[in-house]
Amino acid sequence: MAVARLRELLPDYARDLRLNLGSVTSQSNLSSQQLWGTVLAAAIASRGRTALVELEPEALDHLSAESATAARTAAALMAMNNIYYRSLHLLEDEEYSRLRAGLRMNAIAHPGVDKVDFELWSLAVSAVNGCGRCLTAHEHELRDRGVAREVIQDAIRVASVVHAVAVTIEALETSSGIGQVAAAV
Repeated sequence: MAVARLRELLPDYARDLRLNLGSVTSQSNLSSQQLWGTVLAAAIASRGRTALVELEPEALDHLSAESATAARTAAALMAMNNIYYRSLHLLEDEEYSRLRAGLRMNAIAHPGVDKVDFELWSLAVSAVNGCGRCLTAHEHELRDRGVAREVIQDAIRVASVVHAVAVTIEALETSSGIGQVAAAV
């Protein structure tokens, strides 16, 4: 089990992450598809090789091919959108927000899975990437579709834990612990 393996790789100073990774993947208001799509999308967004290598197979055990593709699509599109819309938000000239983006985003309208699931995955990636404008847009879309705040919060919790695990393990791999973690993987 990949979650168990990642928990073993985490150092003692990240004990809370060990516990959190176990709890967010086992106790959730998210459906199984929502949970594991969030795990996959957040692992991709976190850019941590080991976290993705470990979590992707477990996520794929819980996802249909269409759901896995949609989670990857959410991560890909939000990688673009989060930079673009965060930049517009940070610029002090509101005129940029009135200009046509000119970026293709057809998959957002037709993700190939339930729109709520895709929005949750987009929200999770936007949380990892720190785009307030995208977080707000996806949260509003989810709330307009009747999604409870607890479900939205769970998607953000999963993303935050997956990201923290990825960052911590990547730090080990690039610091003095490189041999220990790399050999364990």
